[in-house]
Amino acid sequence: MALDFPSFIASARTATVTVKAGTVTLQRPKSPPNRGEPPTLTLGLVEVRKAAAPKGAGKPLLWHLLTTLPVATLAEAEDVVRLYRLRWRIEEVFRIMKRDGLDIESSQLETASRLFNLAAFALVAAARTIQLVDARDGSARPATDVIAQEEIEAAAAISTTLEGATPRQKNPHEKGSLAWLSWIAARLGGWNCYYKPPGPKTMARGLEHLIDRIAGYRLAAGSPNV
Repeated sequence: MALDFPSFIASARTATVTVKAGTVTLQRPKSPPNRGEPPTLTLGLVEVRKAAAPKGAGKPLLWHLLTTLPVATLAEAEDVVRLYRLRWRIEEVFRIMKRDGLDIESSQLETASRLFNLAAFALVAAARTIQLVDARDGSARPATDVIAQEEIEAAAAISTTLEGATPRQKNPHEKGSLAWLSWIAARLGGWNCYYKPPGPKTMARGLEHLIDRIAGYRLAAGSPNV
């Protein structure tokens, strides 16, 4: 079957792979904490294999996925593959929350409750950053996925100040779209409209600046919600 393996860093491509599924029984280690447990453990096993890799792409894709989920049908095996494909998105969330974005590791908080609150806020910010990166090449999603409706005009005013004289320095996306907001955040993050597309680090930095500028715009406009 053909599966699409997308990444919001690199261009997506479609790969034709062979999927096999079954069960495997593993011998448990005898060391703690396995003492007292059954000597063996039976899990589902899904193999995803690509016949050949594109030129210059290294070894062909080969996944061996152990799972506690059912794999008796093709649909169940496909669901395991779908879940595993999300692993890279999870890694990117962690990357944005840490040194390549929000740098929550530098926090001096010590109590569990405060660390939990910080992580919750950082997770929301990381999710918004990922949405902006996903939308950088065009998206039908609205900008209100990331900012409030009443902040659209503030973002529009900010966008105008970031545009240059050449066509490549103009925001090419429809006002109010998530792609349009992504362009604004990227510019605030230091992207110059040329060379490689903005990544998570640039977008996280830009989103922080965008939030600050929107707050300043609304304060200057006398908004009671600031």
